[in-house]
Amino acid sequence: MISSIVDPIADRSFFCSWSGGKDSCLALYQALQRGGRPAGLFTMLSEDNETSRSHGLPKSVLEQQARQLGLPIVFRAASWNDYEAVFLTMLHDFKAQGMELGVFGDIDIEAHRDWCQRVCATSGLRAYHPLWKRSRHELLQELIDLQFKAIIVVTHADKLGPEWLGRTIDAETLKELEHAGIDPSGEEGEYHTVVTRGPIFRSEITLHARSPLLHDGYWFLPVTANTPDSAG
Repeated sequence: MISSIVDPIADRSFFCSWSGGKDSCLALYQALQRGGRPAGLFTMLSEDNETSRSHGLPKSVLEQQARQLGLPIVFRAASWNDYEAVFLTMLHDFKAQGMELGVFGDIDIEAHRDWCQRVCATSGLRAYHPLWKRSRHELLQELIDLQFKAIIVVTHADKLGPEWLGRTIDAETLKELEHAGIDPSGEEGEYHTVVTRGPIFRSEITLHARSPLLHDGYWFLPVTANTPDSAG
């Protein structure tokens, strides 16, 4: 018999909580594959209103990603103290605009998923986690097989040094991370990435990197973006 079960995101409008990294990108890809209707990306910035709070990416890089994905992107700036309040305000706006779900890239950390579900429910939205409880290894392999290009731009200084910055997530990098005693998925915050290419991108984003910086126990790779005009 043919199953009558319909994916809850099918033909529903959603925003994607966008870090610019591999997990949010793969979650967006999966939501699109399952028939969701993307209304845009949503990124929280630090108080400086210039860099993403999670990955330290400049707005210009995130805007280039949105351009290559063909989606609008919305930014809101907040400190950690008012993060939830600012996030909730934007979710209420999304609900008023007719969006029904928020897509998130969490894999298996219960506290993160619980927070997403709570704030979405408060706003009358539904949290959707397309990667939830899938094998971390399987997700990494899917990322590589689909030819997404994810570059390491942040490392936890106690676990990975600055020599890892700029590395692309591929089979060799995963082996070396395992050899270093690090979970290759980075789900516990060992590292963060920026995605510059993939099957849902119109064209590849070229990054220009400066010297690594150490800040609050993390190594950061400052990057800027130069994207070819895909309209030509």
